[in-house]
Amino acid sequence: MRLARLLGWGIGGLLGALVLLVGGFFFSAWIGSSIPRNSDWVQAETGIPIMVETNGYHTGIVMPVATPTKDWRATFPSAAQPMADGRLPTHVSVGWGDREVFLTVPTWGDLKASTALRIATRGGPAVMRVAHYHRPAGGPNHRWIVLREEEYARLVAEVEKALPSIEDPRNRVSHESFDPLARVYDSTGHYTLGNTCNQWVGDTLAAAGIEMGLWTPLAGGVMKWIPESGPRP
Repeated sequence: MRLARLLGWGIGGLLGALVLLVGGFFFSAWIGSSIPRNSDWVQAETGIPIMVETNGYHTGIVMPVATPTKDWRATFPSAAQPMADGRLPTHVSVGWGDREVFLTVPTWGDLKASTALRIATRGGPAVMRVAHYHRPAGGPNHRWIVLREEEYARLVAEVEKALPSIEDPRNRVSHESFDPLARVYDSTGHYTLGNTCNQWVGDTLAAAGIEMGLWTPLAGGVMKWIPESGPRP
């Protein structure tokens, strides 16, 4: 009886510690994402429209395939290829995250316990997911903002920093994704719970000068800084 009681206390203590740990993470994410960077930023009236998108868990940055500042076809060969419906992409969406998840986990139901444990404890190598769109529309989860040319140039430079240097970008290797609209490219960096896909998006937008939270490990921490009713190009 005494042993059973001790075991019960031990299990209860572990569960309580887990609840505190998870709750502490979400609370810290809320606090961290509420501390602004670039608080004096004002959106441009004219310039280069980009979009910040989310599926509720992951965020991405949508940019025109080609502008005078940057032609992404020179970096991502897939951006120059027709999509499944035969149309050429007009925009690319870039996101950064855990390699195994982006290549093998289309839904939460496909996430293995071993993968979740590995991410929670030590993280893993990162990749860049590049999706391709033709004239994407805006909406609550797809929000347009307009950048000045110098802001967009800084955004481009920050995205390129996350790609390994190669002699000829046309030879950049991509991997098939479970998403028919996307390809996955090798990236630099290491994914952890403290440095998530959404943190990468937040840091990248902040590097361009856009107002953004300090620590944005969750999608909501990024999206709350992007107006829902932004201009539509």
